Amino acid sequence: MRHFNTAGPVRPEHYQIPPLSRIDLPLILRLVEWAQYFVLHAPRQSGKTSVLTALRDELNRREFRALHFDVGGARALGDDPDRGMRVILSELSNRAQETLDDDFPERYWRRALEVAGPFVALNETLGRWAAASPAPLVLLMDEVDSLQGQTLESLLSQLRAGFIDRPQRFPLSVLLCGVRDVQDCQSPAATPFNIVDRSLRLRDFSEPEVIELLGQHTEETGQTFTEAAQEEVWAATRGQPWLVNALAEEACFVNESGRDRSRAITDDDIYAGRERLILRRPSHFRHLADRLDEEHVRRVVDPVLASRKRHASFTAEDLRYARDLGFTAANGGLEIANPIYREVIPRLLAYPAEQKMRHDSAPYRRPDGGLDVPVLLEGFRDFFRENAEWWSRQTTYRESAAQVLLQEYLRRVVSAGGHIVPEYGFGRGRTDLRIAWKTNSGHQVFVIECRAGRSLDGLETVIADGIRQTAGYAAGCGAEEGHLVVFDQDPKRSWDEKILRREARVRRNTDTADWEIVEAGKEPGDRLISVWGL
Repeated sequence: MRHFNTAGPVRPEHYQIPPLSRIDLPLILRLVEWAQYFVLHAPRQSGKTSVLTALRDELNRREFRALHFDVGGARALGDDPDRGMRVILSELSNRAQETLDDDFPERYWRRALEVAGPFVALNETLGRWAAASPAPLVLLMDEVDSLQGQTLESLLSQLRAGFIDRPQRFPLSVLLCGVRDVQDCQSPAATPFNIVDRSLRLRDFSEPEVIELLGQHTEETGQTFTEAAQEEVWAATRGQPWLVNALAEEACFVNESGRDRSRAITDDDIYAGRERLILRRPSHFRHLADRLDEEHVRRVVDPVLASRKRHASFTAEDLRYARDLGFTAANGGLEIANPIYREVIPRLLAYPAEQKMRHDSAPYRRPDGGLDVPVLLEGFRDFFRENAEWWSRQTTYRESAAQVLLQEYLRRVVSAGGHIVPEYGFGRGRTDLRIAWKTNSGHQVFVIECRAGRSLDGLETVIADGIRQTAGYAAGCGAEEGHLVVFDQDPKRSWDEKILRREARVRRNTDTADWEIVEAGKEPGDRLISVWGL
């Protein structure tokens, strides 16, 4: 039975988008024909290996002899070029025999390593092989960016040295693939690897491709996806290939009711699968967690989560790094890459605090089954006051620490009967949380806007602006309640001075369509915004 792919390259039994449709194949063929070196990179589990194997087969159908091989096996050896190059040459020779039925590298590489050493052996082997080859060689090298220190420098320097000898005594073209652009991975002291013609990024699925992939399951089994389910898969993943496949796999194969092919997959099925996926913390999410503490990542993700451009101190290198790893959007926007990551990343960051949080929603339920949001926020206020100092010692994410804690506290309560949709507005100075909750007779929507300030005068400005923004956000979401939570980050003020609770009435100006704070009077279109100071 065909199924969705969540591990390794695509195979015939997988539903799949043709890998070569996700790259500019005419451009890549032109680069190969012009004997260029170039880079293809994308975050982990984006389909890079599937693309490389498909490209290898396409080139081998033409006038080339293309070889795809993975140099990542040398990663575990660290900064040891002798052993690392031995692993790389062994992998090269094995793949040459399997793919091209060519044993030339196998017959030559050990002698080259023994005589010439690790800083020349690859160049020697490739040069001799290219000279003996009946057609131009093309190398597709995977996991190049995983190499370290002198092993990486040795590989790149030997490829650079052979550049001038192609195509008679060196491979015609070389593609270097990895999570990162290999040009960004060199040490400052290394000879610049400046012979790359261009760097290409493997794109995610488009919305039509997501629908096409889901449609393959319908063709195979007869089980349909509702239009709302298709929209939810796209909206939650923004086309990240592993997430798309994992959500569909959860809904259609893991969930017991989803295995009933007579019933359609709904948006509720997709959302339930999303929650199960997050709770299971698969390796995809554990990889994100491992990277969150890296300085390059923290300097970008922390202010983005806090939505505070003023205190951002990341460099262009930091931004490229976070984008290459898939944390931020590939289109250049300063936002978390997709809604699932927006939810997962705060959960991963708040993991040390989970055991201190309440697990049930019973104390916050109204008699009609609705959520008593003021009581819920009072509960968080008490929790925050008790744990803020401890939390500040646990996390390196200083700018977003309070918002992360609030979001996780709310999530653990709300997940019993609803869900939270976070929205981070980098540069707007706020984080918006839209919360949907099922009641006995329907559903309830409310919004919470989070802001931070550092002085008393500044706080009042933040509060006034936040009240207007919260009113607009609540109106746009159709929310019945709007709450503004302001974190006072002035260390000189006591807890009693920071804590406040008040309400503000706002009204839409009919001339400007802006929301304005009104002191008195009451009209049908007015909104009450609750303000919480912490």
